[in-house]
Amino acid sequence: AHSAAGILQVKETAKSDYAKTKYPIVMTHGWLGWSRIGNDSFNIDYWYQILPDMARNGSTVFAAQISPAHTTEFRGEQLIAQVEEVMALTGKNKVNLIGHSHGGPTIRYIEIVAPEKVASLTAIGAPFKGSKIFDDVNKNILSFAAMKIIAQYLIAPLEMTLEGNLSLPQSFENTSASLSEEGTAKFNQKYPSKAIPQDCGEGQYVTQNGIYHYSWTGVAQATNLLDIVDSTITVLAPLSYKSLDNDGLVMRCSAHYGKVIRDNYRHNHLDQINLMFGLRGSFTQDPVSLYRQHANRLKLAGL
Repeated sequence: AHSAAGILQVKETAKSDYAKTKYPIVMTHGWLGWSRIGNDSFNIDYWYQILPDMARNGSTVFAAQISPAHTTEFRGEQLIAQVEEVMALTGKNKVNLIGHSHGGPTIRYIEIVAPEKVASLTAIGAPFKGSKIFDDVNKNILSFAAMKIIAQYLIAPLEMTLEGNLSLPQSFENTSASLSEEGTAKFNQKYPSKAIPQDCGEGQYVTQNGIYHYSWTGVAQATNLLDIVDSTITVLAPLSYKSLDNDGLVMRCSAHYGKVIRDNYRHNHLDQINLMFGLRGSFTQDPVSLYRQHANRLKLAGL
């Protein structure tokens, strides 16, 4: 693996060209996300086991490293610098962007400011209509203070130390404002997109600027009780929405964007990126294979 300006390229010996897309793929992490913790031989990737598999199948694939907590615009500006880095490294004039969670709105920002650099956008479990969890947190002084302490002073600094980049600015206030239903509605009003459906249907697959849009999500909460991290966070949306039509953090319909590949995988919010350590429910779809198949989908679309 090799990194420049925070971007991490995952290289493996390609055994097939099944996932060999025309344009490089840039994976963008969500709130409190990271690129890689550790080194080539032992690591915890945010996209756990996903990028090496894509590379073995011919993908030129990078993991972005942006602020774990900040506004969509701020993270988007950081990402565009990394997109330009990828273009310089690969000699390609466009990239395929894949974003999980807050990574979804973040990659959407690139389409707003530099559509000519984007071939496709794919969002997984992304809150395009926001998450009421944050509206609820913003209204409650105690829960806001608690989440801020955990996110801003414990988790984010630990991640940034472990991935060797303490210089990334972060702000829980800005994240919480950006990811709330109220903040997202303002963002969408300011930067409308035909790829975001009005209702719970599909958005536009290929928009006027020629960019392709895809999404998928899950509707499971605690899927493996050994997975303590998962089980802790996936109670939040059921509490906020008083409903199980979500992946524990994001409502199913909020994640609809462009062509909806599927919206009812038996995955919770972290199963979608194969965390932690690939623990998930029995008889559920392998997240690693979903990304490999999606790279092939992009390849077949000429992207």
